[in-house]
Amino acid sequence: MEHVALKGVNMYAEAGECIAIIGHTGSGKSTLIQHFNGLMRPEAGKVVIDGHDLSKRTVDLKKLRRTVGLVFQNPEDQIFEKIIGDDIAYGPFKLGLPLKEVRERVKWAMGVVGLDFEEMKDRQTFALSGGQKRKVALAGILALKPKILVLDEPTAGLDPRSRNELLDKIKYLNKEEKLTVLFVSHNMEEVAFLADRVYVMANGTDVLNGTPKEIFSDKEKLERFQIGTPETVQVLYRLAGLGYKVNTSAFTISEASTEIMKVLTSAEGGHNG
Repeated sequence: MEHVALKGVNMYAEAGECIAIIGHTGSGKSTLIQHFNGLMRPEAGKVVIDGHDLSKRTVDLKKLRRTVGLVFQNPEDQIFEKIIGDDIAYGPFKLGLPLKEVRERVKWAMGVVGLDFEEMKDRQTFALSGGQKRKVALAGILALKPKILVLDEPTAGLDPRSRNELLDKIKYLNKEEKLTVLFVSHNMEEVAFLADRVYVMANGTDVLNGTPKEIFSDKEKLERFQIGTPETVQVLYRLAGLGYKVNTSAFTISEASTEIMKVLTSAEGGHNG
């Protein structure tokens, strides 16, 4: 009945990078990221996080988890307290920090995720919307001041507005607060928006890696490994299939818009409207 979930995965992240991990369901993504803060330990090979070697039984998991903050796909899995402020303060209190510093961390973390401290700190967690619960779960991890932030499907189930707000917050944490960010996602638009580099998982191993431009411009590999593409790339591939000269690696909205405008204004297009 043994099942090997991961085998031969080779992956690295530099400090300050934003790394996306993608692949079809069952490819090993969520299992992999549970190794990043010691929830799972490797039975073979090495997992080294900020100098902590998880293959060694003597590794200090408590210290590791101060370095790596993992936000689960379902925020309910990591909300413990009835009151928002108490929940976000839970981790810092466990670190033995003085009350004043805990309060400062809670206020800062709530501000980062877009929750007003005075308005929200005494609200009950059970009455929150899905998007608000996701923000509380993220704030609870941020209050620990980790160096590395790991996110499993961070925008799953959110409405478009909440999704865009959260993506902006993640980008801010990565670029302005200098957090190293690794995230799992099925949404290729957010991969294109956030990631510096992308790893593609299939059958428990990494089969492809590169920048978003390198990954999304290789149509043959996208099809082989059942990888979706941002809608911008889909439009460009369709135009290329119709014979238009477009750059299919122009995956950002602004770049894709420029390519589409070239088609619309080109005298060589051969089509009206």
